[in-house]
Amino acid sequence: MSETGIYIFCGIQQPETGADFGEMTLEGNDYSIFTIHYEDAAIVAAEVPMKIYHPNKENVMAHQQVVSSVMKKNDTVIPISFGNIFKSQEDVQMLLKNLYPQFSKLFPEIKGKMELGLKVVAKEDWINEELSGRSDILKMKDSVKGKSEEASYYDRIKLGGMAQEFFEKLQRQIKKEVFEPLQQISEAANSNKLIGEKMLLNGAFLVDRKYEELFDSKVNEIHQKWENKVDFHYSGPWPAYNFINIQLKVEETS
Repeated sequence: MSETGIYIFCGIQQPETGADFGEMTLEGNDYSIFTIHYEDAAIVAAEVPMKIYHPNKENVMAHQQVVSSVMKKNDTVIPISFGNIFKSQEDVQMLLKNLYPQFSKLFPEIKGKMELGLKVVAKEDWINEELSGRSDILKMKDSVKGKSEEASYYDRIKLGGMAQEFFEKLQRQIKKEVFEPLQQISEAANSNKLIGEKMLLNGAFLVDRKYEELFDSKVNEIHQKWENKVDFHYSGPWPAYNFINIQLKVEETS
């Protein structure tokens, strides 16, 4: 029989007698979910084969599904990143004991709160339309046509700078008209690194559950204004991944 380990999903504020989180499926096998406790804190875990779990789509989804199911039954969830596995329940309990000072500070800060994500990506047709109104960019674009790469080297650099300035202006506009109004009705908000040339916002918002409907309405209101220009990718609710920084170290259990 292969060696087993304890895979951990998230931390919660939970007394010894708490909710039943059922089972989870990982790489085609079902495993019972249980909690390991210290004081009023617990770590949600499962006993699985001891090995490295690769962060492919199916494994990451399995991890997220467990966290999502926990969020439905507990309003104080501290996310733990994918792939953390320990040798024994005793090791996890020692880890929890070491993390407890951080957990006890975080519990009141995140109680009843969730993370919502919003990515804003410019539509290509709208970008082209906006660019066609910039005579300076069009003029520079025409000036490099037909020239060798070497001959138009400096013009290409200048054109690249114009394009960058153009996108930075759009990003500032989106920050003012999308990010900032949502930030005002959030407990906290992060503007994360943009992915790809057309992304104008990669926002994460920490929202009190009682204001979820208000936040949704505001997203819909802003989307109506921008729907012909950009695509909104709205996600969540998630635990507060972007607002909690807890480093898990195996050596803390030694």
